[in-house]
Amino acid sequence: MKVHKGDLVQVLSGKDRGKRGRVIDARPAERRVIVENLNVAKRHTKPRPVRDTSRMGGAAIIPGGIIEKPMPLEVSNVMVVCPTCNQATRVGITIMEGKDGTVRRRVCKQDGCGEVIDR
Repeated sequence: MKVHKGDLVQVLSGKDRGKRGRVIDARPAERRVIVENLNVAKRHTKPRPVRDTSRMGGAAIIPGGIIEKPMPLEVSNVMVVCPTCNQATRVGITIMEGKDGTVRRRVCKQDGCGEVIDR
């Protein structure tokens, strides 16, 4: 999977098409990513007591209500945004020589860019 945690991505399809956000969590086994403030679902939760409140005061309670939380997106529905050309791009892999020997780097596939995407 060529999308990593912390990458800026653009959504290609769905209700948030065209919007950009940072990847909070990448799940390669499921081929899904969670993008902050995108694909948000509302969940209704009950108030619940907290265990082991260090014996201070009374019982603490997590408040209930309607909670908005970002849901996973299929990795094929997002595209990495190149930090150099600021466009959504396909990602290529190139092998570079480094201090530690050969290193794999992600690069932008846009015409005329070809810059390294890795931080």
